[in-house]
Amino acid sequence: MGDHRREDLMRALPYARRYARALTGSQSAGDRLVADTLRDLLAGGSEVEDLRLAFYEQVTRRFNAAQRAQAPQDRLSGAERQLLLLTSLEEMRVEDAAPIVSMTSQQAQQQLTAARERLRDAAATDVLIIEDEPIIAMDIEELVQGCGHRVVGVAATESEAVAMASRTRPGLILADINLGAGGDGASAVARIMQDHRVPVIFVTAYPERLLTGESVEPAFVITKPFEPMTLAVATYQAVTGGLNMG
Repeated sequence: MGDHRREDLMRALPYARRYARALTGSQSAGDRLVADTLRDLLAGGSEVEDLRLAFYEQVTRRFNAAQRAQAPQDRLSGAERQLLLLTSLEEMRVEDAAPIVSMTSQQAQQQLTAARERLRDAAATDVLIIEDEPIIAMDIEELVQGCGHRVVGVAATESEAVAMASRTRPGLILADINLGAGGDGASAVARIMQDHRVPVIFVTAYPERLLTGESVEPAFVITKPFEPMTLAVATYQAVTGGLNMG
């Protein structure tokens, strides 16, 4: 494989990690899935036209081959979750996402429409927001409520977040990384996790910094600014724990 194609894969790598982590609900499982896929792509010398899309397609196919069946009561199928993640979290066009999940564009659009209609009421929970900018915090609070969740607190500093989490015991935390003078969102989450294990979605303007695969990193990362559907999909995956792999 030529150097420029290797470079294309390396550029796509952090975002493939984001997709795989959100899909599996786990940093370790997602990163392992991506590493195995990357190894195959590098060894295969593939001449596909779009390596980024090929990367996502191979991650999805490898995941589906290892996946355990979801519980019958699950509101969204595996394919619906994948389409939602590809089009919202990864911001793909439907016509690019469709072949990744082995569908026509028309089939994918129909599945997306149905999935979006069911998403709002699928997994409501109590949410703690950690955000130091008041206007952004209000916007996020409105978006979270629009997704059907209950906001139990908005913390602007690390210490405030820890105290609120101890008091409210949220079912989900939505945390900005940089809290300015108020501390660090990741440190706040680490302290909260010592007492209360809870799914976390990190919000950042620089997602690639949290997707290196070199240390303990979040399973769910969304990029500022984000659309309401992106938040809805991420919260659903976080609350339900992603999809199971064998």
